[in-house]
Amino acid sequence: MPVRRPRKHVVHLEVTAFINVIVVLVPFLLSTAVFSHLAVLDLSLPAKSSGPEQIDADNLLKLEIVMRPDALEVGDRIGGLIQRIPSTPQGYDLATLSTLMQTIKAKHPATRSASVLAQPDTAYDNLVQVMDAVRQARPPGATGKTPDIELFPDISIGDAPTSARKN
Repeated sequence: MPVRRPRKHVVHLEVTAFINVIVVLVPFLLSTAVFSHLAVLDLSLPAKSSGPEQIDADNLLKLEIVMRPDALEVGDRIGGLIQRIPSTPQGYDLATLSTLMQTIKAKHPATRSASVLAQPDTAYDNLVQVMDAVRQARPPGATGKTPDIELFPDISIGDAPTSARKN
């Protein structure tokens, strides 16, 4: 007599719950991905030169902004100090710095580079605010949709030289 074996029924995989999770998860991930923007500034370190500064006739301005704890010192690497902007009780005077940068840009329109030199204990937020004031400025009497003026977009960062003055 032949042996009867019970038939095995084919089990179907139930993916309805998984598809429901994917349907909810994909739009959520796509909607939150829009809000994560990353701002990147291209910066370079100042060139280390062992010899004297080479003066080229086309670009005589070598703009440097030195961040001291009590002031911002705006100067020309070749010509010396242009202006010292004392700090206010709230921090650095960025409005005066922006006005000075616009004045310097008007005198030297071809210059695109500037060096921001900070002390080792300078706060990162202060460094970024000074770099933004050097890079671009709001035009006087600008409305909300007016684009910013480009001042010195090629910014190099470095360590500030030790202060010669004793407090």
